[in-house]
Amino acid sequence: MEGLPVIRGHERKATFVYNSAMALVVFLRGVNVGGHRTFRPSILARELSDYGVVNVGAAGTFVVQKPGPRAKFLAELRRKLPFETEVALCDGRDLIRLEMENPFGASRPDIVRFVSILSKADRGLPSIPFTLPPRGKWFVRVIASKDRFVFGECRRHMKTIGYLGQIDKLFGVPATTRNWNTIMAIVQILKGQGKKAKGD
Repeated sequence: MEGLPVIRGHERKATFVYNSAMALVVFLRGVNVGGHRTFRPSILARELSDYGVVNVGAAGTFVVQKPGPRAKFLAELRRKLPFETEVALCDGRDLIRLEMENPFGASRPDIVRFVSILSKADRGLPSIPFTLPPRGKWFVRVIASKDRFVFGECRRHMKTIGYLGQIDKLFGVPATTRNWNTIMAIVQILKGQGKKAKGD
């Protein structure tokens, strides 16, 4: 596709032309949090190196540069995971589009911007924008949504995690949340400007 970055692999394998529009992004839900579902994402990325997997941080976020058939990759991913967890898959081009459609205003040091990825496209939407709690000082504020993506802001406070957990109930499907900085790191990898899979 014109305008998309291309990364060529070494000649020891069949030549691989990386197209960010074909890449997948994987978000694992609730891993490496509070001592539960702990694992080392970098090791999982190496075990899935045939798919061109790049690890992003410690929360279970991966860019898959050579996914092939989605069902086959997902089955292999689940087989390699040491536990069962919710897996959200997104097309790379959808994450690149998020950067262009950035709904956030100016950043503030006391506020964290986040994106929640719904397991399915939302159906019965709550009225947006809304805050949690709905009265008094808010800890989570949802400002927009589009397809499977919910955009919001939260305060740096111990109470915030509990309110973020309510997004599932409000949208009626499991939601996996990452901060905006992580989303931007993913976009840089998709554009070929961040780290690449080992061997590429």
